[in-house]
Amino acid sequence: MPIAGGQIRTPRLVLEPISWRDMDDMARLKADAGAFGMMLGGIRSRQQAESDMADDLACWARRGVGIFAIREDGRFIGMTGLHERPDGRGLGLRFALWPWAVGRGLAREAASAVLSFAHDAGIRRVIAVTRDTNIASRTILGGIGMTECGSFARDGHLMLVYESVRDTARDPLPPLPPRRPVRLPE
Repeated sequence: MPIAGGQIRTPRLVLEPISWRDMDDMARLKADAGAFGMMLGGIRSRQQAESDMADDLACWARRGVGIFAIREDGRFIGMTGLHERPDGRGLGLRFALWPWAVGRGLAREAASAVLSFAHDAGIRRVIAVTRDTNIASRTILGGIGMTECGSFARDGHLMLVYESVRDTARDPLPPLPPRRPVRLPE
Protein backbone atom coordinates (compact mmCIF):
# COMPACT_ATOMS: atom_id res chain seq x y z
CA MET A 1 0.00 0.00 0.00
CA PRO A 2 2.30 2.77 -1.16
CA ILE A 3 1.68 6.22 0.20
CA ALA A 4 2.48 8.94 -2.30
CA GLY A 5 1.49 12.56 -1.96
CA GLY A 6 -0.64 11.71 1.05
CA GLN A 7 -2.52 8.99 -0.83
CA ILE A 8 -2.84 5.35 0.05
CA ARG A 9 -3.25 3.10 -2.96
CA THR A 10 -4.66 -0.38 -2.71
CA PRO A 11 -5.29 -2.76 -5.61
CA ARG A 12 -8.68 -1.14 -6.33
CA LEU A 13 -8.83 2.08 -4.35
CA VAL A 14 -7.23 5.44 -3.77
CA LEU A 15 -7.58 6.87 -0.27
CA GLU A 16 -6.86 10.58 0.16
CA PRO A 17 -6.89 12.58 3.38
CA ILE A 18 -10.16 14.51 3.41
CA SER A 19 -10.17 18.19 2.65
CA TRP A 20 -12.78 20.89 2.23
CA ARG A 21 -13.03 19.98 -1.46
CA ASP A 22 -14.63 16.69 -0.29
CA MET A 23 -17.31 18.51 1.73
CA ASP A 24 -20.20 18.03 -0.71
CA ASP A 25 -19.49 14.28 -1.06
CA MET A 26 -19.07 13.86 2.69
CA ALA A 27 -22.27 15.81 3.47
CA ARG A 28 -24.30 13.67 1.05
CA LEU A 29 -22.80 10.44 2.44
CA LYS A 30 -23.45 11.46 6.04
CA ALA A 31 -27.06 12.43 5.21
CA ASP A 32 -27.82 8.98 3.78
CA ALA A 33 -29.42 6.59 6.27
CA GLY A 34 -28.15 3.52 4.40
CA ALA A 35 -24.57 4.73 4.60
CA PHE A 36 -24.45 6.55 7.92
CA GLY A 37 -27.53 5.50 9.89
CA MET A 38 -25.65 3.21 12.29
CA MET A 39 -22.61 5.45 12.73
CA LEU A 40 -21.90 7.28 15.98
CA GLY A 41 -24.16 10.33 15.90
CA GLY A 42 -26.30 8.88 13.10
CA ILE A 43 -27.18 10.74 9.95
CA ARG A 44 -25.89 14.27 9.85
CA SER A 45 -27.18 17.61 8.61
CA ARG A 46 -24.96 19.72 6.36
CA GLN A 47 -24.04 21.90 9.35
CA GLN A 48 -23.14 18.84 11.44
CA ALA A 49 -21.11 17.40 8.55
CA GLU A 50 -19.18 20.68 8.29
CA SER A 51 -18.47 20.59 12.02
CA ASP A 52 -17.31 16.98 11.64
CA MET A 53 -15.02 18.06 8.78
CA ALA A 54 -13.41 20.72 10.97
CA ASP A 55 -12.87 18.13 13.73
CA ASP A 56 -11.45 15.63 11.24
CA LEU A 57 -9.01 18.17 9.82
CA ALA A 58 -7.96 19.09 13.37
CA CYS A 59 -7.29 15.40 14.07
CA TRP A 60 -4.94 15.29 11.07
CA ALA A 61 -3.13 18.37 12.39
CA ARG A 62 -2.86 17.07 15.98
CA ARG A 63 -2.27 13.36 15.44
CA GLY A 64 -0.96 12.94 11.89
CA VAL A 65 -3.84 10.56 11.11
CA GLY A 66 -7.47 11.11 10.24
CA ILE A 67 -10.28 10.46 7.80
CA PHE A 68 -9.73 9.52 4.16
CA ALA A 69 -12.04 9.86 1.17
CA ILE A 70 -12.29 6.52 -0.63
CA ARG A 71 -12.28 6.61 -4.43
CA GLU A 72 -12.67 3.78 -6.90
CA ASP A 73 -11.80 4.68 -10.50
CA GLY A 74 -11.85 8.36 -9.45
CA ARG A 75 -15.40 8.16 -8.05
CA PHE A 76 -16.12 8.95 -4.37
CA ILE A 77 -17.56 5.82 -2.77
CA GLY A 78 -17.18 6.52 0.94
CA MET A 79 -14.90 7.34 3.82
CA THR A 80 -12.67 5.56 6.29
CA GLY A 81 -10.04 6.54 8.78
CA LEU A 82 -9.44 7.43 12.38
CA HIS A 83 -11.16 9.99 14.54
CA GLU A 84 -10.85 10.97 18.16
CA ARG A 85 -13.87 9.34 19.75
CA PRO A 86 -15.97 11.79 21.73
CA ASP A 87 -16.46 9.20 24.50
CA GLY A 88 -12.76 9.25 25.34
CA ARG A 89 -12.12 5.64 24.28
CA GLY A 90 -9.25 6.72 22.00
CA LEU A 91 -8.64 6.81 18.28
CA GLY A 92 -11.46 4.99 16.56
CA LEU A 93 -11.46 3.40 13.13
CA ARG A 94 -14.58 4.11 11.12
CA PHE A 95 -15.79 3.41 7.63
CA ALA A 96 -18.94 4.12 5.64
CA LEU A 97 -19.64 3.41 1.98
CA TRP A 98 -22.54 4.24 -0.27
CA PRO A 99 -24.97 1.30 -0.17
CA TRP A 100 -24.39 0.67 -3.90
CA ALA A 101 -20.66 0.17 -3.22
CA VAL A 102 -20.95 -2.52 -0.53
CA GLY A 103 -20.61 -6.25 -0.98
CA ARG A 104 -17.35 -6.30 -2.95
CA GLY A 105 -14.84 -6.13 -0.09
CA LEU A 106 -14.04 -2.45 -0.61
CA ALA A 107 -14.71 -1.44 3.00
CA ARG A 108 -12.40 -4.20 4.23
CA GLU A 109 -9.70 -3.20 1.73
CA ALA A 110 -9.89 0.47 2.74
CA ALA A 111 -10.13 -0.15 6.49
CA SER A 112 -7.19 -2.57 6.40
CA ALA A 113 -5.05 -0.02 4.56
CA VAL A 114 -5.90 2.71 7.06
CA LEU A 115 -5.23 0.46 10.04
CA SER A 116 -1.77 -0.36 8.66
CA PHE A 117 -1.18 3.34 7.95
CA ALA A 118 -2.10 4.25 11.54
CA HIS A 119 0.19 1.66 13.08
CA ASP A 120 3.02 2.60 10.70
CA ALA A 121 2.50 6.23 11.81
CA GLY A 122 3.20 5.15 15.39
CA ILE A 123 -0.34 4.75 16.71
CA ARG A 124 -0.05 1.83 19.09
CA ARG A 125 -3.75 1.14 19.76
CA VAL A 126 -6.73 1.65 17.46
CA ILE A 127 -10.26 0.77 18.47
CA ALA A 128 -13.51 0.36 16.58
CA VAL A 129 -17.04 0.23 17.93
CA THR A 130 -20.02 -1.45 16.28
CA ARG A 131 -23.45 -2.73 17.24
CA ASP A 132 -23.54 -6.40 18.10
CA THR A 133 -26.16 -6.81 15.35
CA ASN A 134 -23.96 -5.24 12.65
CA ILE A 135 -22.57 -8.49 11.27
CA ALA A 136 -21.01 -6.81 8.21
CA SER A 137 -18.90 -4.45 10.33
CA ARG A 138 -17.98 -7.20 12.78
CA THR A 139 -16.84 -9.37 9.88
CA ILE A 140 -14.71 -6.55 8.46
CA LEU A 141 -13.14 -5.74 11.83
CA GLY A 142 -12.28 -9.38 12.50
CA GLY A 143 -11.06 -9.79 8.93
CA ILE A 144 -8.51 -7.00 9.32
CA GLY A 145 -7.16 -8.50 12.53
CA MET A 146 -9.02 -6.50 15.17
CA THR A 147 -10.19 -8.44 18.22
CA GLU A 148 -13.19 -7.91 20.45
CA CYS A 149 -12.08 -6.47 23.78
CA GLY A 150 -15.21 -5.12 25.48
CA SER A 151 -18.77 -3.92 25.24
CA PHE A 152 -21.12 -1.25 26.53
CA ALA A 153 -24.75 -0.17 26.10
CA ARG A 154 -25.70 2.89 24.06
CA ASP A 155 -29.23 3.98 23.20
CA GLY A 156 -30.61 0.51 23.93
CA HIS A 157 -28.02 -1.27 21.77
CA LEU A 158 -25.16 -3.50 22.81
CA MET A 159 -21.98 -1.99 21.37
CA LEU A 160 -18.90 -4.12 20.87
CA VAL A 161 -15.41 -2.66 21.14
CA TYR A 162 -12.64 -4.05 18.95
CA GLU A 163 -8.96 -3.20 19.13
CA SER A 164 -5.76 -3.54 17.20
CA VAL A 165 -2.59 -3.15 19.21
CA ARG A 166 0.86 -3.02 17.71
CA ASP A 167 3.99 -2.55 19.75
CA THR A 168 6.01 0.52 18.96
CA ALA A 169 7.92 0.50 15.72
CA ARG A 170 10.54 -2.15 15.43
CA ASP A 171 13.79 -1.90 13.54
CA PRO A 172 13.08 -3.50 10.14
CA LEU A 173 16.57 -5.00 10.03
CA PRO A 174 17.30 -8.15 12.01
CA PRO A 175 19.77 -7.78 14.86
CA LEU A 176 23.38 -8.46 14.14
CA PRO A 177 24.71 -11.78 15.38
CA PRO A 178 26.61 -11.63 18.64
CA ARG A 179 30.24 -10.76 18.22
CA ARG A 180 32.73 -13.43 19.00
CA PRO A 181 35.36 -12.31 21.41
CA VAL A 182 38.61 -11.53 19.75
CA ARG A 183 41.56 -13.31 21.29
CA LEU A 184 44.61 -11.20 21.52
CA PRO A 185 48.01 -12.87 21.53
CA GLU A 186 49.46 -13.20 24.97
